[in-house]
Amino acid sequence: MGVTVCYDFQIFVDQLYGGISRYIYELAQRVNRADGFSSKVLAPLYKNRYLRPEDSFVRGFPLPGAPENRRIYRAVNWISSPLVDRFAGADLLHETYYQLRTIPLRRKVVVLTVHDMIHERFRALFPSNDDTVLRKKAAIRRADQIICVSESTRRDLLEYFDLPESKVAVVHHGFNPTSGGDLPAPTTVMPDRPFLLYVGDRKKHKNFEGLLRAYATSPWLSKEFALVCFGGGAFDVDELLALKKYGGREGSVVYAGCSDLILFALYRQATAYVCPSKYEGFGIPLLEAMYSGCPVACSNTGSLPEVAGDAALYFDPYDPESIREVLEYLALSESKRAELTLHGRRRAALFSWDKCATETMALYRRTLGV
Repeated sequence: MGVTVCYDFQIFVDQLYGGISRYIYELAQRVNRADGFSSKVLAPLYKNRYLRPEDSFVRGFPLPGAPENRRIYRAVNWISSPLVDRFAGADLLHETYYQLRTIPLRRKVVVLTVHDMIHERFRALFPSNDDTVLRKKAAIRRADQIICVSESTRRDLLEYFDLPESKVAVVHHGFNPTSGGDLPAPTTVMPDRPFLLYVGDRKKHKNFEGLLRAYATSPWLSKEFALVCFGGGAFDVDELLALKKYGGREGSVVYAGCSDLILFALYRQATAYVCPSKYEGFGIPLLEAMYSGCPVACSNTGSLPEVAGDAALYFDPYDPESIREVLEYLALSESKRAELTLHGRRRAALFSWDKCATETMALYRRTLGV
């Protein structure tokens, strides 16, 4: 029996680029070319850049020049999706994010992916009008089966929601290796000395300030190594003030723009990749770094030990001195870096989007009972 899976428009309206839309796109294209399966991304109007009109599984059109107001996109998609569904058809709906009501399609089995429990664990960090928790509750209640991207996220979900364990399965993410790492990074990005690498946005739970404090208060680290921050936008006033507060050297913390070619070149050239986050649902940059041969130092919390295994040095993200000690040791020990590089490449080989898609399709079949 052939299985047709529908992925809704939500995340492709919300994200131009991003980890969740990348995950759904990687799934959809692999499901569509698998024997006994087909997929449809039901996004009548979308702004996401991963989707391409020439993809046979995409049911919709990009509007790169359209207003950024999400309400316009959502209203049009909400009205149009049932009409498109009549022609696309599907056995199963995989909701791509959390909303209060399901899209008014013909009744289907519903699968939902829960990526993390950040909003539940760190509610004080979010505005009082943030309704993510409310929307997530509604989506979880109506799902027939839930995927968590790590065992850590699964444990957290079962802690906050009274769900039968059989309703929640773990399927790890993959990542996108790229040959771009063989290319040198532009010299304008690179500091004139060895560097530690931070990747991604710098939201409060990411604990960038904790890393900044550990780095800036180490006279040796801040003199001998730069701290390169990839992505997340230019430094804001608070971050610049924090660097000054902790006595950081001017020009020692460098921002690098967003390009996969630059990112993978930075992984290849960095002394170490550092992830000081207090909580992550998964941690794709860890895999990217390990694949690229970059030693990893990261927090001992959330899913990070589950992803990195024996291929990282761990620190307590709540203790800047712990972060500093691990970074100084790793920067000094060439043999430890070589060991982590070897273990990291082996560890990264255990994760792929192909494996993620295969396990997800098996879950689809179990959920449908076919």
